[in-house]
Amino acid sequence: MMKAVVITTPGGPEVLKLQEVADPELKEDEVLIKVAATALNRADTLQRKGAYPPPPGSSPYLGLECSGTIEAVGEHVSRWQVGDRVCALLSGGGYAEKVAVPAGQVFPVPPGISLKDAASFPEVACTVWSTVFMMSRLSAGETFLVHGGSSGIGTFAIQIAKYQGVRVFVTAGSEEKLAVCKELGADVCINYKTEDFVARVKEETGGKGVDVILDSIGASYFRRNLDSLNFDGRLFVIGMLGGAVTEIDLRVVLSRRLTIQAAGLRYRSPENKAEIAREVENNVWPAIVAGRVKTVIYKSFPLSEAAEAHRLMESSQHIGKILLVA
Repeated sequence: MMKAVVITTPGGPEVLKLQEVADPELKEDEVLIKVAATALNRADTLQRKGAYPPPPGSSPYLGLECSGTIEAVGEHVSRWQVGDRVCALLSGGGYAEKVAVPAGQVFPVPPGISLKDAASFPEVACTVWSTVFMMSRLSAGETFLVHGGSSGIGTFAIQIAKYQGVRVFVTAGSEEKLAVCKELGADVCINYKTEDFVARVKEETGGKGVDVILDSIGASYFRRNLDSLNFDGRLFVIGMLGGAVTEIDLRVVLSRRLTIQAAGLRYRSPENKAEIAREVENNVWPAIVAGRVKTVIYKSFPLSEAAEAHRLMESSQHIGKILLVA
């Protein structure tokens, strides 16, 4: 048996309870991790409300990433051994004392990063690398706008884009959040509550617009995002905090040769996740080791205080990642 945070019924943060549950079953291509820490993602709050079910066959528990020590390895696993210190991208199950995960979604803890803090990397690194770099092909010398620059995704995206030689624009909702973005290397920091981001983007790019936008807002920003893109610009949508349904004027897309893409990580196949994970290890891990990409952790809670951690995330007062420590 082990302890895990259980969604007792779909609802608010108060429905999360730490309970005794059965240990995960280990498949032949998986490793069993004794969890040191897990990190919150906005998707966890959706799953808690009943809106974001785990993929079939995945853990029923929350938690899309973790760090910890390998406790057992399946018979087809060659790279990892019992005792290895790792972090991992999960389809669920991080809010627990143990989790089973396909071996291809596991990373070594980067040198210089503590075991606990390593839990803050897998989901943001895999999300940003796959969307912004693998699919939108952001490259050195281009311009990049990330909305929610002070979020876990945002704070990571700023740093990895700067490491890749990109000019970075961010939006955030307070001067304190923008100051952190600036410190992390953002070149143009826009307060979306007091400024029109389209006008600022145009002004800062000589009327051209940016090359790539990473957006977690969705419908309410859609038109303005298109208006902020350069010729051959790429919009990548990873969230719908501002709604899912919108209208599109195809003339805007056609005249500037725009690309619009959207994707999540959770429902991708294990093979696809493994491919992303290896790209991340080859491209992002060296930046972490070099000290060019740092963890940005706002607060850590014990697993038993998962409800409190969810309240903090939903207040949007945090900057960077929120951890749960097992």
